[in-house]
Amino acid sequence: MSMRNDCRHFESRTFNSGDTVRRCKLDLAPEAPWRCPTECPKFDRRSMDVGWTHGTMVTGSAPAQPTSLDDGSAAAILSEAESIINAIASDVVSDLERGKPKRSKRNKKRKK
Repeated sequence: MSMRNDCRHFESRTFNSGDTVRRCKLDLAPEAPWRCPTECPKFDRRSMDVGWTHGTMVTGSAPAQPTSLDDGSAAAILSEAESIINAIASDVVSDLERGKPKRSKRNKKRKK
């Protein structure tokens, strides 16, 4: 099934460069931007659109669907990439926290 742009969790954003991101806000479409799961447990049709005038939701069409979607290898690569990022996330946050200058007690009192 293609991306359901009538779902309230569908999100599309076009950048100044013309690139378009199409995704599920709940991260339930591992094969985005090409397709949503056939029986998505969180599909919820947009309902607050009554009487609104809509522009185009997506400027460009979705990129051509790669053949690796059918054999599951694309989802496996994306899952592995997400695991790598999740594994280093806490280290990155702690590195950023260590780089922040510490405020003295005197500066904290002035800010209040």
